[in-house]
Amino acid sequence: MSLENKVVLTVALTGAITPKSLNEHIPMTPQEIADDVYRCWQAGASVVHLHMRDDEGLGTMDSARFVKTIELIKQHQDCDVVINLTTAGDSRATEAERYAHLPLIKPEIGSYDAGSFNWMPDGVFINSPSFLEELGVVERDLGIKPELEIFDLGHIGITEYYAKKGVLLAPLHYQFVLGVPGGLDPTVETLMFLKHRIQPGSTWSAFGIGRAHLPIMYATLALGGHVRVGLEDNVFYSKGVLASNLSLTERAVRVIHEFGKEVATPDEAREIFGLTNRVL
Repeated sequence: MSLENKVVLTVALTGAITPKSLNEHIPMTPQEIADDVYRCWQAGASVVHLHMRDDEGLGTMDSARFVKTIELIKQHQDCDVVINLTTAGDSRATEAERYAHLPLIKPEIGSYDAGSFNWMPDGVFINSPSFLEELGVVERDLGIKPELEIFDLGHIGITEYYAKKGVLLAPLHYQFVLGVPGGLDPTVETLMFLKHRIQPGSTWSAFGIGRAHLPIMYATLALGGHVRVGLEDNVFYSKGVLASNLSLTERAVRVIHEFGKEVATPDEAREIFGLTNRVL
């Protein structure tokens, strides 16, 4: 079966920052996250991208919470969604804590934030060269596909450096993060530049933050990329109307179909991205 017309749909459920006070539908506990995973998979999600929160609702890299959430998802024995775990869910975590959960779960995909930048107005997102090499080696040796998170133009050059060193293995998979203050602008021009800048044979996906959510999804589909939705990136369905992960998933499925494309099943996503560590 040809995969040329298939679009991998990722749902980023929780994130590390947005409080539940802004949207009551943001899943926080392992049970809430697992329940949302199942609903989104039933609606058509190919991949779920998971963050954890602590008892105060703050982002955490607590390995036990990742393990518990995966155990709860596995209770839905028919669910075969692709698991993508963050390695950047808590600014307080040490570098080692950011990937301590990976060998315990061996997810199919793990995030790889490809460089540091100023997260305006007063934050700094640090991904040092030593950390990027350590994380790349851990993911490579565990058979985890790095999702190369591109927040700024220079981050592509960083991924090429580690690909030449053999830390990152081709074909690469890029996630273009557009609209973070201090990062890349959420425009069609940005997307077109990025699409033509990455290595031939790579796969790519993109999403826009907040109000850029829909325009970037439409542009990504038009340019042949894969898409990501979810409350990590956008808490509104439309102006003044709060979203849920399920409503965002259902709309993305409709939009993909209206573009004349089809949503990739989890197994098709595994084939498209060359995944090996099946969790579910």
